[in-house]
Amino acid sequence: MHTEIKFLYLKQHEITTGLTDTQILEMTENVKVKNVNKGESIYMEDGFESRVYLLVKGKIKISEIDDCGDELIKEVLTATDIFGDVALNGGISDDEFAESFTDNTVICSYRSADFKMLMQSNPVLAMNFMQHISAKYRRLESRHSNLVFKDAKSRLISFFKDWANREGSRDGDKIKLNNYLTHNDIAGIISTSRQSVTTLLNELKDTGLLYYNRKHIEINSRYLVN
Repeated sequence: MHTEIKFLYLKQHEITTGLTDTQILEMTENVKVKNVNKGESIYMEDGFESRVYLLVKGKIKISEIDDCGDELIKEVLTATDIFGDVALNGGISDDEFAESFTDNTVICSYRSADFKMLMQSNPVLAMNFMQHISAKYRRLESRHSNLVFKDAKSRLISFFKDWANREGSRDGDKIKLNNYLTHNDIAGIISTSRQSVTTLLNELKDTGLLYYNRKHIEINSRYLVN
């Protein structure tokens, strides 16, 4: 892939905020860029090589399969998230899977050792990376707290609040979302059954909290006030 295209993709990612064009050009030397379509695995092609992935465009789910064969969705990632070997300790769990939710998903990635070297020579890049990872861990801690202390309905409402805050667009007193998640996906995220998700969604519709179909979701914004 041409250096110019790599440069444009990297420049779109928040991790390069504050970097000069020259510094971003230096980052193109070892970057791997790939386009992934809906349903395709990200890690499979790399053979679970130790890499740091920068999501430039699209949406990805990070999941694990439990002992019963059920999928647990750990994260739903959007541009410009970071995933893979975020601890930079040389590996990704064999139980973890990354799959694209969307067509034309664009990902930049580095071998972990190469990315470490880039950060050692670029303090701004290192600070941006630390801020992204800190925010990621705060989201995971919040989700863990929800799983421990909240019932399924409260977890579902919390999930919609987080989704609306991250991706929603306001239209009057409603927050609109493009829906790319199935009931199974949502069940995997909030750790309940698909049947429970269907029942709870119908309850929330009846209370006026949201309108939900396969393509769009509208959430009454007054329910999003903490």
